[in-house]
This record gives sequence, C-alpha cells and structure tokens, in this order.
Amino acid sequence: MTAARGETVDVIANARLTGSDRTDPFGADPVDVHLAEGLVVDIAPAGALPRRGHVLDVDGGWVVPGLWDHHVHTVQWALSAQRMALGEASSAAQAARLMGAADPLPDGRRVGSGFRDAFWADTPDLAVLDAATGEIPTYLINADVHSVWLNSAALRREGFEPDGYGILREEPAFEISRRLNAVDASVSDPLVARMAQDAAARGVVGVVDLDMSWNEDAWVRRLAAGFDALRISFGIYPQFLDRAIADGLRTGDVARGAASDLVHVGPLKVITDGSLGTRTAACSHAYPDDPHNHGLLTVDVATLVDLMTRATAAGLASAIHAIGDVANSHALDAFAATGAWGTIEHAQLVAHADIPRFARLGVGASVQPEHALDDRDLTDAVWAGQTAQPYPLRALADSGANLLFGSDAPVAPLDPWAAMAAAVFRTRGSRDPWQPAQRVDASTALAASTRGGSAEPARIGPGDVADLAICEHDPLAADEPRLRGMRVAATLLAGRLTHLA
Repeated sequence: MTAARGETVDVIANARLTGSDRTDPFGADPVDVHLAEGLVVDIAPAGALPRRGHVLDVDGGWVVPGLWDHHVHTVQWALSAQRMALGEASSAAQAARLMGAADPLPDGRRVGSGFRDAFWADTPDLAVLDAATGEIPTYLINADVHSVWLNSAALRREGFEPDGYGILREEPAFEISRRLNAVDASVSDPLVARMAQDAAARGVVGVVDLDMSWNEDAWVRRLAAGFDALRISFGIYPQFLDRAIADGLRTGDVARGAASDLVHVGPLKVITDGSLGTRTAACSHAYPDDPHNHGLLTVDVATLVDLMTRATAAGLASAIHAIGDVANSHALDAFAATGAWGTIEHAQLVAHADIPRFARLGVGASVQPEHALDDRDLTDAVWAGQTAQPYPLRALADSGANLLFGSDAPVAPLDPWAAMAAAVFRTRGSRDPWQPAQRVDASTALAASTRGGSAEPARIGPGDVADLAICEHDPLAADEPRLRGMRVAATLLAGRLTHLA
C-alpha cells in the first residue's frame, strides 16, 4: 500500500542517508527505513527486507531528522497573515500611506507589521500617521516587536495620551501586542493550524512557542479540536510564574488535560533588554550620536536571579532574552549564580570573554541566523563602536556551546532552511558574505535545527523517534540557493505523515 498524508508509514523506501557523524555502512546507496510504533526499527539496503504495510517511496530523496524552530511567537506569527506587511516601506511617510490604504480588520482596527524605522531617513510622526489613517485605530508593529507606532485613535483606544510621535517601546509595546493578539479562538486557531501546516511543509516537526500569554490552555484547546501537525514546547512568562509553580508545571511535562502528548511545558521566558532595531539592546558602548544611550536593562540582575532561582527550584528551565553584550553578561552571571539550566535567546552581541561561558555553564545559545542578514547593515552602523562580537555563531560553536536555531517568527519567517543557509553562507542573494569568519559548517547548522541542537542532535537509527523529513538535496552538500529553497517531499511525526508533496 502507498502511504497518504495523515497515515502512518511503515517503510520509507529508496531513501538516502546523510550526516557527518554517520557510522552506517550504506554510503550513498539507497536504503529502506523501517518504522513501527512511532520509532525507527531498522535500516537496510533497499529491498533487502520485505516492505509491509504503508510504503512511502521517496525515489532517492534524502532523509534528515525532523526540524525544530526553537523560538516562535505562534499566535503573533499566525496573525501576521491578516496584517499589512510593512517590510518594504522605505520611510515613515510610505508606511503611513500603506496603512491608510489597508482594509480594517473585522474588529475595526488596522494592523500592520514588519516595519524597520532604523533604516528610514524620516522619523515616525503622529501628524503624518493621523493624516493618512484618520479616525480608524491604526497600529504598526516594528519588525523586532519591541516598538509599536499608533495613530491618535489607537492611542486613545488603548488609554495613552498622544505625544506627537505615537511610538511605544518595550513593555508598553509588548502590552499592545498582547491586546492585538487576544483575538477570539475562532479566528486565531485556524490561522495557527495553517501556520503549522506551512511549517510541516518545510520539514518542521516542532516549535518552542514563546507567545506572551498563558499558553497551556490554548494548546490543550487546539489539541482537543484536532491539532496534530507539530510538537509544541510552550514558554511561561514572569507574570505567570507563580501560577505555573502553584499548578506544579515542570519543563518537559505533558500539558495537563491534553488529548495527546504533542504539547509539553517549556521554559520560563524572561526578556532582560531591548533590541538592536529599537536601539534598546543593553550594550557596553553608547549608540552613535546618543552618548547617554547604552540601551535598556528591563530586568535588573537581582530580579532575574530571583526569577531563575524560583523557576529552577520548581523544575522549570529558563530562556533568557539577551541581545546586547551587557545583557548577555548579566544573563550568564544569573545562570552561574542560580544553577539554572536552559538557554539565552538571541545572543546577538557577546563579549569575547563571555563566549566560552555558554559551554562552561551548559547554557544553550538559541539564535536566529536570518537576523544577522536582516541586520547586517544596521549592525555595521549602529554597533560599529561596540567591541563585542556580533552574531558569533562560529565562535560559540567552536567553544562547545549548544546552538539551537530558530526564526523568532514573525520577526523572520518560520523557515529552518533559510536559517541554515544564513548560518552556513552568511549571505542571501548576490551580496558578499557578512562576517564570513562566523560561518558554521552545514552539519552543525542541520544539527542546530533539530530538537537537541548542535551538541545533542537528533539522529536516525534503530530506537530513535521517527520524526523525519525527506528533502530533494543533501543539505550537507547544497549551495546557498538550493539550501535556502530546499523542497521537502514529506514530513513525518512519529511515523505519521504531516506533509506529503
């Protein structure tokens, strides 16, 4: 029998294996991968063993472990399908015009996302936005999500007094995003399901969901409605830490009341500084033309240590957002002081002396390689005076740190192949590689895109979970266009087809 999407596969026939740490004897010869009860049970030369049950003939396709995105804001990414895309806006005036022409959502608000005002020659101005958008509440979310530009109608609706600019940054901006994301489940859940299917079509089997809400109930609801496309590890924010501890949530546990084991408790997520684009990442040197601006530490060290101590005692890992070098130093100090385990999220600018501390402390580097390319010109301008290393992928890998790749969707699209291409080639299109000394090899990039990361990569062998993807090229030998545009023929979650091209 030939397998179809939604069915469980018993044999992946005529496949090829890849990976730099292989110990199998097959080389480039075709093999059959035999599955049972969600596991790989045998790998044999093609046709050597009987092919029973549902057979997926991949005709020489390359089998890789199923891919993970280790940093996603799931609902915000899903809702971006409804929002005006502002990534191509080259000025505040153009962004305002685009929003003025946008159709309001059913709730009467206009919402756009993805603008990058750090590249604009003009400054966001409330009068300009009001002139283009009138009395319809209008919200423009920065690509980095750390600032939001609102017109006067939106400011009044959200309880803010117009100040001439309409820009909210950091926690006030996050609060606006939380309000915009709090749509009815009848709207958000179908969009999340579509997002998940798109991810499965890229070979993704799981994501770490870091939405700024109480995520357990939402995922239990989605599972009850039939969600089955991805594995989910959901984050917990500080405002929910007491609730999580009282409820006995521990990292790795299956979500309570869940209809399946696809959703698990993830880490405590703490945002400790701002971002490069909003010029609020906490850095040791001032930002250009602003000698008093070293960015912003949004959580002081004592508070961070307290949060991480309580989380660790309760059995929760920690995922600490740190972009600037000062924020990274403080996050590493907090890991050392508390004995916490987990990750630093982003690690975009790291002091050279701090790079080896990741491995020494067992702290994973949850990084987003596409951000390096999106920000390369901004980094060269805004962080030109910094002495720390920006986007230090190779340095972290060489020091023994565990790299875990992600997208930070919606900041970048949820696409692990784009992340791998950015990490391996440090460029896209025809531009020269940016800081090529920080490239990593393709094997490291592929491992970093699996559940355990570069230090503990997912493998394909007897006894391993059959979370797999079949792709058209060997990712260890693909050039930049082929790696970035990798076609995935099939994705399997515990042997069940979640995508079939």
